[in-house]
Amino acid sequence: MNFKIDWSSRSKLRGPGEHSIGDLVRKMCEKLAPQTKGLSISYVDDRGMRKLNRQHRGLNKTTDVLSFPSSPERGEFQHLGDIVICLETAEKKAKRFGISRRRQVESLIIHGFLHLCGYDHEKDAGEMFELQSNLEKELLEEEPLPMYKKRGRKPGSKLKTLKSGTRVVVTGRAAQAILRREKQQKEKALTKAVLKAKKLKDKAKAKLKLKIKDRTKIDFDGPKRGPGRPRKTPSEALAKPAVKRQVHKKRVVKIRSGIIS
Repeated sequence: MNFKIDWSSRSKLRGPGEHSIGDLVRKMCEKLAPQTKGLSISYVDDRGMRKLNRQHRGLNKTTDVLSFPSSPERGEFQHLGDIVICLETAEKKAKRFGISRRRQVESLIIHGFLHLCGYDHEKDAGEMFELQSNLEKELLEEEPLPMYKKRGRKPGSKLKTLKSGTRVVVTGRAAQAILRREKQQKEKALTKAVLKAKKLKDKAKAKLKLKIKDRTKIDFDGPKRGPGRPRKTPSEALAKPAVKRQVHKKRVVKIRSGIIS
């Protein structure tokens, strides 16, 4: 297999290289990304990792591993991406768990390689950590490190979308600011919904009043009735009816005579 690994180091500590973990990287490539032709692995110190973490994730602190996937176009060299490992942080964790620096870096290589293949433990339901545990058992023939069984988002952390579109996990004041903004948006949406409901209610009341008023109003301009007495025009209805003058007939008084017949 024509697979190339570019190694670089900017740390005072010494990390495992081609002879130590080159076979591990090639086995993962054959298993997970057979179309890939190469990747880069870099070792840095805490200062360099803090700078990269602040620049690309908005977190001003160091971490153990960062992955930068590559997206080569068709016909270009199929470079999978870059894995950056902080040897100082890896050394501290190795001492904490009583393992060698090489064993710690092997787990970080597997973790970073899965990120390059598109896995994300901050968004899935544990699939990435499960696959990482299986790979450590299969390729290293050792039990997975306990740090990755407990690793994940801290309580109170929030996902933040940067201007570039990248989603990162933030904690502390940044997470609290996101929580306040979400709360304000919910309150604003609730107030808007209440005002809308009140407006619809007032509109329904006004429509009902108008309907009742229309029922009591005489519509003179409406359609004409069928055969029968025609309706009066508005002017005729409003005009006072003419008083008809009654003509009294003269009563004829018969004069009775005093002769009784």
